Amino acid sequence: MKKYSISEVAKHFNLTSHTLRYYDKEGLLPFVERTPSGIRLFKESDMDAIQIIECLKSSGMPIKKIKNFIEWCSEGDSTLQQRYEMFLERKAAVEAQMEELKRTLEVIDYKCSYYKSALDAGTEDIHKRDKEQVSVT
Repeated sequence: MKKYSISEVAKHFNLTSHTLRYYDKEGLLPFVERTPSGIRLFKESDMDAIQIIECLKSSGMPIKKIKNFIEWCSEGDSTLQQRYEMFLERKAAVEAQMEELKRTLEVIDYKCSYYKSALDAGTEDIHKRDKEQVSVT
């Protein structure tokens, strides 16, 4: 079974070794093996877990709640319902973030169009005459 060093794992996930040590200190990596001298050795299953940790983190989940998830995983099948509900909540949160980002993109698209037409005309006055346009610049 292949094992990976902390620097190999960091490079794979575009993280720093410091970040992985922080995750370990916060209890997110209780499954990672160590050599007698304390060097961390990561297995493929550890890599899969780190991928989930990074996914949850990028969804906005706080480290403390990610730690709860890791603990639930360690407890086995008795926590399947809790883990399922957590992922349903994460899904709803990410969908809400995506909707907000979609609205943000619509405003940015409008402003790009606004400034492009103003640049083409050499003035913003063309927009000031159009009462249907948003007047905030």
